[in-house]
Amino acid sequence: MFAKFVRNTLLLCLLPAASGSAQQLSAKWEELTAEDFVKALQSSSGVCLLPFGIIEKHGPSGPLGTDLINVRGATLEAVKQQYAIVFPEYYFGQIAEARHQPGTVAYRSDLQLALLQATTDEMARNGCHKVMIVNGHGGNTALLQYFIQLQLDAKKDYVVYIYGGTGPRSNESMPAAAAPSKPGVDGHAGEEEIAGIMANAPGLAHPERAGEESGADQKRLALPPGLSTGIWWYASYPNHYAGDAAGATAARGAALREVRADGIAKAIAFVKADTVAPQLQEEFFEKSGKPLDTKQ
Repeated sequence: MFAKFVRNTLLLCLLPAASGSAQQLSAKWEELTAEDFVKALQSSSGVCLLPFGIIEKHGPSGPLGTDLINVRGATLEAVKQQYAIVFPEYYFGQIAEARHQPGTVAYRSDLQLALLQATTDEMARNGCHKVMIVNGHGGNTALLQYFIQLQLDAKKDYVVYIYGGTGPRSNESMPAAAAPSKPGVDGHAGEEEIAGIMANAPGLAHPERAGEESGADQKRLALPPGLSTGIWWYASYPNHYAGDAAGATAARGAALREVRADGIAKAIAFVKADTVAPQLQEEFFEKSGKPLDTKQ
């Protein structure tokens, strides 16, 4: 009897834990069951992430979804440190400047804003009281800054945060493994972004094609200080390629992903703990309904 008890005990020790890693909740919204989604909200303290990419040409070396793939790769790495629910692939942003390039998907500005608002509203309706948009595309920056100001148009029971950091940008503060191979190679579809693809989606990057097009600034439009125009990017980079992806490596991409994930994880931790922004937003909406009562 004792020998049988020992044998059974040893067998149980070899089995995977019933409630441990085998049943650990996925961070991906689309992979959760409805029941597990409720549990995931509790585990994430109501914090949900919206990685925001784009579909556009990425020079001769990168897939159209480079920004989308890289921002989701870093975000999914970050939630291993700070659990939060990650919304499915989202790429409905601003990329009008690349409409001349094959495969680019450029939505009208009214649709961009309407869809983003509808998406964050739906996330909130499902219990996401804090929505953190993680921006992975430079062309979305102005759109997102305008979008968060629009959140003050009408009272909301959730707060939107924007995280646009991609980690250290100077060689001095960047880990050696994440640093560029030489000056001037990073940029749109340059070494940095293509290295990310080599780490996040092996097989989709083609650094060997980097020399097929020029990633140099063509300097076709010289504007005086303080003056700008929408055609500035096309004037400088008609190939929709800036930098040189030839030296991209998966090792650098993995190092960059780690740097970015650390930054995102720190932001998640702050958002989880933040009580000031929700309180101030509630105060603002209360006062904005009675502006004459605001002390001058």
